[in-house]
Amino acid sequence: MDLQTSIDETGIALKLFLNNKFSDAKERMEPHSLKSMYPALGYSTILYLQAVMTFDMNDIESAIKIIKRSVAVCNTYRRKTTVMGSFRKTLTRVSYNDLTEDEIHAELCYAECLLLRALLTFIQDENLISFVKGGLKIRECYKIYKECNKILKSRKWTDEQHRIHFESGVKMGVGAFNLMISLLPGKVMKLLEFVGFSGNKQLGLAELENGSKMTTSLRGPLCSIVLVAYHTVVTYVLGLGDGDIELASEVLKSCLVKYPKGALFLFFAGRIQEVKGNIDEAVSKFEESIDSQSEWRQFHHLCFWELMWCHCFKSDWLLAMKYAEKLCHESRWSKATYTYQKASFLLMCDDQSEDTKAHVTYLYGAVPNLKQKIAGKSLPFEKFAVGKTLRYTEQNDYLTLPAFELIYVWNGFNIIGQKMHLIDPILTIIEQTINEIQTNKDKYLYFYDDYSLALLLKGVCLFHRKQYFQANQCFTEVISYEKNIKHDFYLVPYAIVEMARICLNQDEIAETKALLEKTKKNYKGYQLESRLHFRIHAIKLQIHSRDDTTSQPCTPSTENLPSFDNST
Repeated sequence: MDLQTSIDETGIALKLFLNNKFSDAKERMEPHSLKSMYPALGYSTILYLQAVMTFDMNDIESAIKIIKRSVAVCNTYRRKTTVMGSFRKTLTRVSYNDLTEDEIHAELCYAECLLLRALLTFIQDENLISFVKGGLKIRECYKIYKECNKILKSRKWTDEQHRIHFESGVKMGVGAFNLMISLLPGKVMKLLEFVGFSGNKQLGLAELENGSKMTTSLRGPLCSIVLVAYHTVVTYVLGLGDGDIELASEVLKSCLVKYPKGALFLFFAGRIQEVKGNIDEAVSKFEESIDSQSEWRQFHHLCFWELMWCHCFKSDWLLAMKYAEKLCHESRWSKATYTYQKASFLLMCDDQSEDTKAHVTYLYGAVPNLKQKIAGKSLPFEKFAVGKTLRYTEQNDYLTLPAFELIYVWNGFNIIGQKMHLIDPILTIIEQTINEIQTNKDKYLYFYDDYSLALLLKGVCLFHRKQYFQANQCFTEVISYEKNIKHDFYLVPYAIVEMARICLNQDEIAETKALLEKTKKNYKGYQLESRLHFRIHAIKLQIHSRDDTTSQPCTPSTENLPSFDNST
């Protein structure tokens, strides 16, 4: 199969995939994946997506086997360099015009396959060697993208369509790498910069946006997916909910014109409505996404997760619990998390009969046995959930506002805060709980933990109501109880960062920086620490964006990819 046919066939398979015809796409790619680079890449990508969605070890091992084979297929098309050739290359300027179009596209496909292989390495095995292997593959992939970027700029192109396909691939790789690395907290960034990585958020977003506009290219739709996912999901899960929703809506609109029933695009349409606070409209879109296909149940799980939160935001605890139950039965990602959520939502229901209480106790009791390890590490939230279930038992079967605590740690208040009709009922329940705790202080085994949690949640609600003075009072009181808190040590550093957000909104930049530094310097080893570091990093990015002299998270290179020093 020649290069153009290879690209065309993969393009057809991509359209099938985005139109929910997953098996058809897979079957179209499989016969050619043994010998042709683009079908090999396409087939590997489908198996990769299937593996990460099911989290089934058989699927993961099968995907790794196919991706290894695809890496070998792509490698056969790459320019073979001898030892002497490599030596001459370091002494003379490389002429990229000497490379054939097959060879340059092979570099790009090789990098993409290598990245898929590396990402699966992280979840395949639990030992440190797997992490080292995965890291080395990503490092090699990063170097190849840099080289591809040089090819794009330096080469004289004879086929314009081949250049467009190549350019969209470079933009996707460069954009995704820069964006991904720029999101990481400072401590991780320093380590990555030491081994040659750096990330530039603005550059990453610009590259992906330009790539998404290349509508005739093979990777144009993929650039759109990454860009929309960043603005509608990543910024809300890891940051402050400061994604560009208008841009995401515009990019998604053109995708829905081409793929009106595409399950993934309907999911993002629901997500856009959700982050705007239009919960009923979001529910409708997520249900439409579920109804659009039944071939890959894994896509349904994405919608179940969002539907669970949508009903949670509306304080419809019974429906939220039912979606957590669906996930618990069908998804392999984290049964401990789903079970803890299910119990916490059930605990908030008005019906607190003896049967309901017994079922809640049973569910919380099951959580510790469901905890798992991924890549040798326990999931931070699972450890958090196990700690809470032990508290539930120790406190004679009660927890304080567990569902609202879940909304907070999963950054849901950034969504609820968009609409006062969502935040006000929650604030009322929190204030009633605070009065209950104060009135019956002696009944609470860990009074300061429970009272501080309720105060933190009240402060967050007041922050989103723009009642900054009252919110600040809540956070200050939480901090004052630092020495009295026995278990929930995360409350104090989180309260300090919430105070920093108030300062940021009032343009008190020096005070914002001081509070962030205080949090990083004085607090270590508390629950959900890494989540808070992502929020701290997101605040710092906002500070940088307000200052023209430090508008970038790191120094941009003269090329479209940060420099990579081979000597490290």
